[in-house]
Amino acid sequence: MKYFKFLIPLLFIACNNEKVILLPEVEQSNIHEVLDVSPAYLFYDSTAVNNIELNRKNLIITTNWLVNVDKRLTLKQLIPKIQFLQNKKRSSELHKNEDAKNYYSCNDTSIKNLGFVEFTDVYYHTKDSVVSSKKAWNSLEENSLKLQVESLKSIGLPDGENTINLQQLVSDLKNSSISETTYMVLNMSESLTFQEYISLKSALLSVVSEKLILDTNEFIY
Repeated sequence: MKYFKFLIPLLFIACNNEKVILLPEVEQSNIHEVLDVSPAYLFYDSTAVNNIELNRKNLIITTNWLVNVDKRLTLKQLIPKIQFLQNKKRSSELHKNEDAKNYYSCNDTSIKNLGFVEFTDVYYHTKDSVVSSKKAWNSLEENSLKLQVESLKSIGLPDGENTINLQQLVSDLKNSSISETTYMVLNMSESLTFQEYISLKSALLSVVSEKLILDTNEFIY
């Protein structure tokens, strides 16, 4: 199955019930086309448990997975469902495709079309998994830039005293002279919406380089 890049990006209407997903928006993404995909949908549903509904009936294990998430959902609502999907693919031994990846879909406003954010290798650690979260945190690279993200307007720096907004953080990172490999580590409030999360990831991916790397471990508190 192919996913065509000129689909209307603002909405997804899935299933026979014509449920609508509002996709998050980014100013620019670095991926604009994904082929051989099967979709999953995470709906915002005020009548469902935790206001979230997952539709994954069309997922094929050997394909790239395109996960369409409503931008109004919070990380607290969303991440357990994402972990469930990741575990399904990672634990599958039947017809496993090592090249198949996972992507979030979004609306790239720079081209007024679809963009995608890959999350294949991301490992989410929540406050409910204390032991594994602590182990992952303790195993972080020594040269880690640990960012405490309360909101896009309040991002705590490693010194523990100063906070800046996302725009200033990106500007500082672009203008910094990094001499040794540094890993950006996200420690995020569970109250962040998916829109805020995608905005954060998209902005930080824009400054990634050989010396500045976005860590694949992400923490939610």
